[in-house]
Amino acid sequence: MAPGTVGVHVTQSPTSRVVKLADNTWRLEIPPNNRADYRLAQLDDHGVLRRSDFRWKPPLRMSLQARVSAPDIPGTWGFGLWNDPFSFLLAYGGVVPRLPALPETAWFFHASPHNYLSLRDDLPGSGFLAATFSSKKVPFLLLAVAAPLMALSFLPGIAQAVRKWLRRLVHQDTALIDTSITEWHTYEMEWTSRKVKFSLDGMNILETGISPSGPLSLVIWVDNQFAALPPKGRLRYGTLPNLEPAWMEVRELSIDENP
Repeated sequence: MAPGTVGVHVTQSPTSRVVKLADNTWRLEIPPNNRADYRLAQLDDHGVLRRSDFRWKPPLRMSLQARVSAPDIPGTWGFGLWNDPFSFLLAYGGVVPRLPALPETAWFFHASPHNYLSLRDDLPGSGFLAATFSSKKVPFLLLAVAAPLMALSFLPGIAQAVRKWLRRLVHQDTALIDTSITEWHTYEMEWTSRKVKFSLDGMNILETGISPSGPLSLVIWVDNQFAALPPKGRLRYGTLPNLEPAWMEVRELSIDENP
């Protein structure tokens, strides 16, 4: 592919839609429903690839323009780069489930108030965020042995011990973004092996030394899912109703591998 060119794959639940509106312009939409069936509309570039074959490695610069239908979409939406750590839970659109892994991400991420997606008590767990996760390399078999610990997170009093254990393995940095997300903005992310820099309309909003390990894949999505592992309480996970159509439009997507 030429520099800046991004080939995308559509992943969607049966009633959701990903529509190409024009060259390098898409609309991702999940339909209104007062039931909590899982709904997802996603663009990615991993498809059936193995994690080791994901395309993106540092250094690179990713940019796009985006807007969403409402400031309070139930669930999550966002765009950026990740290692698809939880695909074993989902296999829409021909995506091959992969073995679970600890997260490696650099992305713009919106989480509705039902979510609490921070392992650190001093960082926000919901809202519109610029965020990175970088994890220690743990063999899959060790993760499988430790999986019962996550199940114990559903019990009050155990979740905090699990959060403390995960903080040893998963490092993160996060900044809240204050902007009108229903209007078009330009989002940019520069990723090197030593740092990640996020900017909004040319203004720096986060520069962090917590940088994920590659290779990673592109992901752009909107869904009605939530997860919460708060400082107090237990693990909560599920899906949410949305009474209005929830959509995101993106355009001018570019990834430059020689920034």
